[in-house]
Amino acid sequence: MRLPEQNIDYPKQISVAIIGNAKSGKSALFESIVADGEREEVDGVMVGRCLHNGYTLSICELPGTYALSHSTSEGSFVRRYILDNVPDVVLNVVCSTALEQQLFMTTELIDMNQNIVVALNKYDELESSGATLDYQLLGQMMGLPMIPVVGNRGRGVEQLIGTIVAAYEGKEPRRKHIHISQGIAEQSVAAVDKVLKADRDQLPKAFPPRYYAIKLLENDRDIVSLLQKLPSYDKWQRVVKAEQEHLKYDLGQSEDIESTISNQKYGFISGALRETYKKARNSRRELSNHIDEIVTHKIWGYPIFLLVMWAMFYCTFSLGQYPQQWIESGVTLLSQFLDGVMSEGVLKDLIVDGIVGGVGSVIVFLPNIMILYLFIAFMEDSGYLSRAAFIMDKLMHKVGLHGKSFIPLVMGFGCNVPAVLATKSIESHSSRVITALILPFMSCSARLPVYILFLGSFFGKYSGTILFGLYLLGIAVAMITARLMRRLKFSADETPFVMELSPYRLPTLRATVSHMWDRVLHYIKNLSGVILVASVIIWALSYFPINDGQMSEQEHFEQSYIGKIGKACEPVFEPLGLNWKSSVAVISGIAAKEIVVSTIGVLYNDDDAIAALETDEESLHGRLARSGDFTTASVLALLVFTLLYFPCLATLAAIWTEYGKGWALFSALYSTAVAWVLAFVTYHITNLLC
Repeated sequence: MRLPEQNIDYPKQISVAIIGNAKSGKSALFESIVADGEREEVDGVMVGRCLHNGYTLSICELPGTYALSHSTSEGSFVRRYILDNVPDVVLNVVCSTALEQQLFMTTELIDMNQNIVVALNKYDELESSGATLDYQLLGQMMGLPMIPVVGNRGRGVEQLIGTIVAAYEGKEPRRKHIHISQGIAEQSVAAVDKVLKADRDQLPKAFPPRYYAIKLLENDRDIVSLLQKLPSYDKWQRVVKAEQEHLKYDLGQSEDIESTISNQKYGFISGALRETYKKARNSRRELSNHIDEIVTHKIWGYPIFLLVMWAMFYCTFSLGQYPQQWIESGVTLLSQFLDGVMSEGVLKDLIVDGIVGGVGSVIVFLPNIMILYLFIAFMEDSGYLSRAAFIMDKLMHKVGLHGKSFIPLVMGFGCNVPAVLATKSIESHSSRVITALILPFMSCSARLPVYILFLGSFFGKYSGTILFGLYLLGIAVAMITARLMRRLKFSADETPFVMELSPYRLPTLRATVSHMWDRVLHYIKNLSGVILVASVIIWALSYFPINDGQMSEQEHFEQSYIGKIGKACEPVFEPLGLNWKSSVAVISGIAAKEIVVSTIGVLYNDDDAIAALETDEESLHGRLARSGDFTTASVLALLVFTLLYFPCLATLAAIWTEYGKGWALFSALYSTAVAWVLAFVTYHITNLLC
């Protein structure tokens, strides 16, 4: 990827690559640096410019990653960018409150011999905690300049830009290249480094031979793929194999080469921080530790987590009822108004029954979705979400995954699509695949309108508890599936789980609401058009052939195109206690689960028996309850099927893009088969009990 040609003010240019962990605050720092400059998106990354002392700084913000290796797609992408573009300066953004974890990437950049400037971001949080850091001494130990900054406020940005320019000009006195000792592996690294230096002219110039030596010993597949086409690769590989065998003998069965080298880096960081960093007594970090003693307790952590989840789902249902009723009344009034002012005909039926009836039946559940997103945003911003992943790590290991997989799973409660994309942060490839495939069993907000419609119509005060049970069922099916896939398809994978537990924060109302609103807007933007088109299609299929007045509305529905589709599919769903209308609704939900509700809204919008009811009883809830089409058993079966069957098309597209069409097809077929079997069991067990 190359920066685009642009009109510039200064002829002298400096290319800067911003690199950092996912939660280092590099995006806020990028915005501060280019606040008065130009920016644009190039090949999926943000590129900006700023001017300083006769230079134009072209700045590229690269994706957040925890390591520069083949283990994650982000890490592989960032390393490839450095290899292809060779930036003049690498700006390594490090969160000052998580130095030990985030300086690991700095040690990798040191191995790469990059021209590094470290931005110690969120330095105000370190200061307010009472801790102290001698960053000048730490910089001397690591051979690079360190500048304390507060990215979201612009503090220290001018000094940082000046340091970048000085590093480019070679006038930065703190800049010196060091070698981080690889301990027991150092002799092997030196042996491979020696043979590579003899053929230095063949190697890509971006990195030194020592770095390639380390990665060849680690069997880094990206580096192996890069070098294996070179003329001397076979000669190098003979030395690498001999040294790998030597190291395996020295290490025994307890540790592999990659872990040994990583541990040496962490040892180097730990030793440097011991000399330069002092924790504060009674600091906020210590308060966080005291809270963690309870929240992440091996016994109390689980019931606390379940209580938080139950509260989230209970509030989603109970608090959302009031604005839901207001919106529902507004939709009813709009329908009555249009019915009164428009003349009879196809256009009126399309607008009143198709558009308002279909889209309106989904919009009424928007408050519930907002409450769900609000809870997720609060847990994420406060720091509790990472604690939840930490306490779930042990349980996740029992099904062959890691606590880090839990973050995308919780995100799946909001929307499965970004959750699938979030699996890229998991180091292990097999764990990424498994997590992506079980994500559709996490009940996303798209299913929430279906639950609330049927639970509110048939279960009254028990709705919140049943809703919680549905979410637990989805989690249980996901865990069982993960265990089966780990046992039948993928071998055991015990990649170490490292979760950064930052201090607890009390999120501001503005920030939490902003994060919630961004997700809601994304939800509306992505699905409003789909729901509108689907509602119109469902209405058209149910409206044509036009009723000649000889049939009742019920008979007309059955003779319509959609009725014929439903009748054809009814044998598949009849064992679940569902009729042809439910069959049509379920099939329409393949595109997006919200469409199940809009389809129900269209199919139950005109009924001779219902039309005679009083106005205040004409809600969709009332029409469903009075239709006689559903029993307790069939409603539960429908809810279980909706929970588990066929991922929406957007989720399938995400799985296809990230992991291939084979896994996408497997996800569609497997989830639908599981959904039918469990819905069948639910229907018949409920009939026996009720």
